[in-house]
Amino acid sequence: MNLSDSRTAGQHEPAAHMPISRISAAEAVFAALRRAIEGGQFDIGTKLSSEATLAGQYGVSRSVIREALRSCNTLGLTVTKTGKGTFVVANKVANDLTLGQYSARDLNEARPHIEIPAAGLAAARRTEDELEHLKEIVQEMLNENDPEAWVNLDASFHSAVARASGNRVFASVVSDIREALAHQSETLNLVADRQHRSDEEHVAVLNAIEAGDPEAASKAMADHLQAVSVALDTILSK
Repeated sequence: MNLSDSRTAGQHEPAAHMPISRISAAEAVFAALRRAIEGGQFDIGTKLSSEATLAGQYGVSRSVIREALRSCNTLGLTVTKTGKGTFVVANKVANDLTLGQYSARDLNEARPHIEIPAAGLAAARRTEDELEHLKEIVQEMLNENDPEAWVNLDASFHSAVARASGNRVFASVVSDIREALAHQSETLNLVADRQHRSDEEHVAVLNAIEAGDPEAASKAMADHLQAVSVALDTILSK
């Protein structure tokens, strides 16, 4: 069965070796691996097949496999050791997610104190060049179908908003957490299908900044961060 026909198709199929392609390839591979691990098909300590072998088994590229494995790592189900492979380390999702240098809890607690006021200041202080840059990023996100490219644009958008605030502290902090933001977006897109909703939320932030409305910009960013937090809580509670 080809899982590209539907985001939910094949959920009751065996996890092993079904061809997967197109739109939700990484999402489908990740879901299959997660079901296999949480369902006990792999014992803790088991080494998964190589990227090349998994790519052949699922009928996808190695980049798709890497994306799916990164999400397994982020959820605490597996650990990838350079030169040795990926190993199963847990049969259920961790209580927190590791996102580069930071955890999901770290980000959830810190981001509202940084990005909400930054968005408000951006609406009041942004230059025309900064506004045009934000518009370009959002337009690229709306047209982007490559998951990896999209998460990089997502991180760029949040960094650009912080720079447009005119506050160098906000800009520096968001730049520092950029890698973690990309990891977070990648995981949410795979596990919670967040990309389209994130696009809509980013447009709302952009519109408020363009209108020069600090209150609306702050609220739009607050709504976006709250939606992200809820999605993460849903992942961790499953």
